[in-house]
Amino acid sequence: MRPIQKILFGSPGTGKSFKIEKKIIPEILEIREKTNIIKTVFHPEYTYGDFVGKLVPHTKAGKVEYNFYPGHFLKALSQAYKNILDAVKNGKSEYEADRVAFVIDEINRGNSAAIFGTVFQLLDRSPDGWSSYSINITELEILAILKLIGVKFKGLADNKFEYKFPGEAHEVQDYLVFQNRVDCLKLDLEYHRISLPPNLSLIASMNTSDNSIYFMDNAFKRRWDWEFINVEEDNQRGFVQNRVINIDGAEFNWADFVDNLNFFIRSKYREVRKIEDKQIGYFFINEDKVTEEHIKNKLLFFIWDSVFSNNKKPLYELLEIHESELVTFGQLALQAKKFVEKVMAINDYAPI
Repeated sequence: MRPIQKILFGSPGTGKSFKIEKKIIPEILEIREKTNIIKTVFHPEYTYGDFVGKLVPHTKAGKVEYNFYPGHFLKALSQAYKNILDAVKNGKSEYEADRVAFVIDEINRGNSAAIFGTVFQLLDRSPDGWSSYSINITELEILAILKLIGVKFKGLADNKFEYKFPGEAHEVQDYLVFQNRVDCLKLDLEYHRISLPPNLSLIASMNTSDNSIYFMDNAFKRRWDWEFINVEEDNQRGFVQNRVINIDGAEFNWADFVDNLNFFIRSKYREVRKIEDKQIGYFFINEDKVTEEHIKNKLLFFIWDSVFSNNKKPLYELLEIHESELVTFGQLALQAKKFVEKVMAINDYAPI
């Protein structure tokens, strides 16, 4: 099976991470071991060093020393390499090695071009699942990979190294002998070149409604498969069909409320820009009992700040109040119960 290299995108709460966790990883990739799942979350301060690796200073016996700490990508790559070595050791091919999933949540909240750096080139995959092109990395990064796959080594004279594979009693000093042992990884120790192996899948998610996101250029985007997660997928509704909103003792069905709310938002297409991104998913509030505080502090703030940020007319018309009564978010928060009741009273929408 070819590796998955996909970005799941859609409105907030549509179950993108849920689908990765509960369907793609266990059912499609058939990954069971937690060591074969590496996760990270991009954010504005996330860097290439966090992604691949970086030198971090620390004090030892009053002296400052620097240690190299591998990033999430290097850990995922090394785990995939390790699984290939285990497969080859047991008489299998690299295509039969245990799969590894590298999961990136909120991929558009970080500067992807800067974070991936030269790793971007590896995203081009050949039909056999390997990267079409390899890249050069630093000696520190190569040594970090060897350490992560369990190889023990020590420096010798003339910038040479002595290597020992996991479970073996004798060291290998002949560079060519050791290089031959890692050829199955397409790992070039002399020129420090790496490739993505076929057992490494990259899966990412992104919310299309985020306002403060980094631009993702076309060259980067075309190297991924894309899957849109619709707010109205039947299988999502099934997980929350018994979830309720409880406000002042009154209970409302959460799934019906979400359906009606999205219908209301879509009906205001003249007032709302990028309306596709302004709807919410069934997991927008992921609680068995949705309280008034959840409605106020999470849902209504999203409605106020993201959906109807430029035009509050749909809100005061829905609530049947004068516009002067809806000047601040605090005024909307006081209308939480009425807002839910008005949305639930929308009769034009037949639930899925």
